[in-house]
Formats: sequence, structure tokens, C-alpha cells
Amino acid sequence: IGGSSRKDFVHKLEISYREARETKYWIRLLKESELLEVKLADSFLTDIDEILKILTAILKSSKAITNS
Repeated sequence: IGGSSRKDFVHKLEISYREARETKYWIRLLKESELLEVKLADSFLTDIDEILKILTAILKSSKAITNS
């Protein structure tokens, strides 16, 4: 799509996954430092976990297609 290869797509997904993991780290740090309300932090962490699951599933299926 738009000249992007599947390899480029997978690479961008991998970057997204790493960025989501880093975001999770910072939110946990803010929560533990009491700079972010626990309820809000927990909500964000739940959302990030869901995003990570989605990205993982897409990466697995995309890599399987690329490797076949």
C-alpha cells in the first residue's frame, strides 16, 4: 500500500511495539512516584496492555506471512 513493503510494515509495527513498552514503563514510574493518580495510571496501563496484545498478534501474523 503506497509503496510500502511488508518488511517496512513489520519494521514500523516493531517500532510501535517498543514505543508502547516504553510508554508503559513511564506510566508505571509516574504511578509509583505518585505523580499520576493510581486509577488513571491503571486505566492507561490496561489500555497499553491491550495495545501490546494487538500489536503482538499483528506482528506474529505478518511475520508468518513474510516468512512463508
